[in-house]
Amino acid sequence: MPEADRLEVEHMPEPDDGAELQVVEICAGAGGQSLGLERAGFSHLLAVELDHSAADTLRANLPNGDNVVEVGDVADESVWNPKEFEGVDLLAGGVPCPPFSIAGKQLGANDERDLFAWAVELCATVRPRALLLENVRGLSSNRFTAYRQHMLDRLRDLGYIPEWKLLHAKDFGVSQFRPRFVLVAILEEHAPYFRWPEPQTDEPPTVGELLRDLMGSNGWEKEKVDAWVKRACGIAPTIVGGSKKHGGADLGPTRAKRAWAELGVDAMGIANEAPRAGWEPEGNAPGPKLTIDMVKLLQGWDNKEFSWSFVGRKTSIYRQIGNAFPPPVAKALGLAILDALKERGERADMVETTEVVLDPVYKLLRSHDRPLTAEQMIAKLAQRGTVMSQPEVERHLNHLSRDFELRMSKRSSGAVAFSLGEFQGFIGQDDHQRHLLFAEQRSKIS
Repeated sequence: MPEADRLEVEHMPEPDDGAELQVVEICAGAGGQSLGLERAGFSHLLAVELDHSAADTLRANLPNGDNVVEVGDVADESVWNPKEFEGVDLLAGGVPCPPFSIAGKQLGANDERDLFAWAVELCATVRPRALLLENVRGLSSNRFTAYRQHMLDRLRDLGYIPEWKLLHAKDFGVSQFRPRFVLVAILEEHAPYFRWPEPQTDEPPTVGELLRDLMGSNGWEKEKVDAWVKRACGIAPTIVGGSKKHGGADLGPTRAKRAWAELGVDAMGIANEAPRAGWEPEGNAPGPKLTIDMVKLLQGWDNKEFSWSFVGRKTSIYRQIGNAFPPPVAKALGLAILDALKERGERADMVETTEVVLDPVYKLLRSHDRPLTAEQMIAKLAQRGTVMSQPEVERHLNHLSRDFELRMSKRSSGAVAFSLGEFQGFIGQDDHQRHLLFAEQRSKIS
């Protein structure tokens, strides 16, 4: 984009190196990211959450929680006014996952729960020095290359250097695989100091090792506990908190339940207590069920650095825990962002200081005012050094049509030409269908 067309970026006053930085967190959930960022050195100016039980958990744990937690639709300006937080050090959030989840329909921009693009657009108003958003691995799939490209391009227009990365919780001491797709965007003057956190060299404890004490805390015989620990000799699959649209608490879909069974865990529900003396599995159960305290440990909470108390009934608490961002991963990211904002270490170029092309078809159509046929796209892409077949171009066009207005016109030759219209996602429009759909589904959204 020509330099003259770029949004002018004001240089925010630099804080003292020892000063605590401040964060505004949207879609905060029950505080996995909140706790990690607090431990990294950020203090909350605001945390916004839709679910009342999760908000009560935030109030019970965050410093000055009664004054910094707001409950309601984060996109409703009657809940909070983004303009009041202009220049905050960090804007962070774990926006809803269902629009991108492989387990769902992957509706993306057409899902009323999609707030990712809206959160990116907030940077135009809030002007944070850094942005941190996390979501499920599905967002990293080919289905969403154009969606991600649109986010990168918008952030660059706003003066940020953005970068995506897939992180695994197990690389940060959490006994769970839990891949999360993370977007970090930092103002250009601080971006050269950002480094993604390095994975830990030590493997996390196995499920059995981590839960040994809790599994034997209610009288289950030591030899049985030892046998179970020996069987539970791997890392946990991703814990799935689920949503209000589904039933009670369990540990995930069929594939996840099979993985839990191999670890000797009955994934069909959450137990009220650890096994008592004499406990034996009934029927085809592969072993005992986990308790809430066990799930907390597997998600990265502990009774030391990452201590946290939860408010609500069992199913609500399980969902709060299961839907959270593991605190150790959030802390590692928080420390990396804090170091960048305080400009610690040596300068280095981020990958995205050069133009990054995730979706060449999107970039081609976005740069052309006139419609192009598939054959013309293939030829023009080849001129740019990208070789694509017609089926590949058609696949990209199909994905584009799900998140953008894709206009089609027929040539006299019979060939169909395409041009790219507006992004269909919600970025704050008053007349967007998101408002109606959200109001209709609000009681089921979590």
